[in-house]
Amino acid sequence: MSKEKPIVVIALGGHAFMRHGKPATIEEHELCARNISNVLMTLIERDYNVIVTHGNGPQVGALLIQNELAAKEIPPQPLDVLVAMTEGSLGYILQQSLLNELRRRNVQRYVVTKITQVVVDENDPAFSRPTKPIGPFLSEEEAKRREKELGWNVFEDSGRGWRRRVASPIPLKVIQRHTIRDAAREGHIVVAVGGGGIPVIRKVDENGHARYEGVEAVIDKDLSSALLARQIGAELLIILTDVEKVYINFRKENQMGLGACTMDMIEEFHKQGQFGEGSMGPKIQAVLNFLKDGGKRALITSPDHLEDALRGASGTHFVGHI
Repeated sequence: MSKEKPIVVIALGGHAFMRHGKPATIEEHELCARNISNVLMTLIERDYNVIVTHGNGPQVGALLIQNELAAKEIPPQPLDVLVAMTEGSLGYILQQSLLNELRRRNVQRYVVTKITQVVVDENDPAFSRPTKPIGPFLSEEEAKRREKELGWNVFEDSGRGWRRRVASPIPLKVIQRHTIRDAAREGHIVVAVGGGGIPVIRKVDENGHARYEGVEAVIDKDLSSALLARQIGAELLIILTDVEKVYINFRKENQMGLGACTMDMIEEFHKQGQFGEGSMGPKIQAVLNFLKDGGKRALITSPDHLEDALRGASGTHFVGHI
């Protein structure tokens, strides 16, 4: 009996589909998808079963602007539906690019996109303390009007204008985890948990039947990716970002890149406040969650350094307690 291939969950940022300063055209998305698909082939060459997750921040922001501009003609869609829309559109772009790259290399694998729901707790404290800015910048007058009429939580964002902010609750369970795992085990590349997944709450009706409802929130994609990796027993969690490795004293004279870290080491750096909450912090927390729940290995690096990192020559590698 042949040994089952190990599963890797690799998390891409929403900007993996767009280059800084470039227009958000479909051609730009397709070009970036081709580039990242070429990078991901190094995992296929190493005989992993691959699950790809991705962010969607820029794309949901664009849909929110479309909602605003068309509101008088077309009823706006709620945030959970916008997340689902970007799961489908970005999944399609990446799925097609990956499939084309596989065929170019004569690799007989298929690619499937899974629209993924992620359960959150309706009593999560995040719902009473929204922190995630979304959508376009508004005037103070317009923001306050929407706060009054639509119940938005609004704030002034660093002198750039007023914005809406929403809850970012902790992910608890990936509903489609079994089908994602099974498809990966069959050798298919699975694109899943786009944008952190569609946030849903679980309710029980008068007959004791469970039902799910979408909520106005966004889930951190790295936390959801780590949750999926834990729940399906992935061998490796990879988070791709725009830096080669994790640094302490980032952008200071005494900046130092981290090569290999135990969980104890990274927890200590985390307690010291080394990792920004709006940047590396959630990625480090995702790694810690994965390792604490039985994950074996994790890696943070950039797309350009992935091949070297898999050889141990780059990136930041994480293992559990020794």
